[in-house]
Amino acid sequence: MDPDLILRWLHVIGASVLLGTGAGIAFFMLMAHRSGDARFVAQTARVVILADLLFTTTAVIVQPVTGTLLAWRLGWSLADGWIMLSLVLYVVAGVFWLPVVWIQVRLRDLAQTAAAQGAPLPDSYHRLFRIWFLSGIPAFLSVLSILWLMIARPAIELF
Repeated sequence: MDPDLILRWLHVIGASVLLGTGAGIAFFMLMAHRSGDARFVAQTARVVILADLLFTTTAVIVQPVTGTLLAWRLGWSLADGWIMLSLVLYVVAGVFWLPVVWIQVRLRDLAQTAAAQGAPLPDSYHRLFRIWFLSGIPAFLSVLSILWLMIARPAIELF
């Protein structure tokens, strides 16, 4: 087997997992939130947290490893503009993703408490959900931009 082909395949799979899991998590959390049903929100958040742990975290680790190995094997410099911009966007996505994971845990806990008490979702849940939703926008746009950069590999002069 061609090692470069395997690395490319792993890198594309990782990128697909990041994009797909991000989109799926956003969709399912939004639909659960819109239901207003604390039990449904709590159950959905449990599954979302598990998906983030299994899929997103794995892809977050695989992407820089396979990307660095690919660049090295193909003779690309990590200082190339499109690669540098991709790395910056990767950090941006991470800066927004890490708090989102913590917020998902809090959303789950707040929803579980409300469900156990037969109460509506509290105001603190709604505030955190807005932050969660707004934080997902730059993270998701960063991942989309990285995918475009990976495909187009435009000549970008950063310095």
